[in-house]
Amino acid sequence: MMSATASLAATHLVPFAADELDKNKVTPGVLGFIVFALIGGAVWLLMKSMNKHMKKVDFEETPASPEQGGTGSGGKAARTTTTVTKGAAPKGEPAT
Repeated sequence: MMSATASLAATHLVPFAADELDKNKVTPGVLGFIVFALIGGAVWLLMKSMNKHMKKVDFEETPASPEQGGTGSGGKAARTTTTVTKGAAPKGEPAT
């Protein structure tokens, strides 16, 4: 809650600010430029990092088929992954 002194000071300062403020000349100022420049720099760094990570990704366009000898279109061996859920036993083994 605002005290009486703070309220009185605020009511006396508002007219002074209103006299000095020209609505046609309000700009974001130096602080606005600095914040905008920092955001722009952060976006540039993120895009640079994303490009670096995307170049590392190896996409396989077609899945490996048995008649191709287990290799995809890139000539590399197909990578297989298995997902094991918590508490599940591998195939062929009884759950304990």
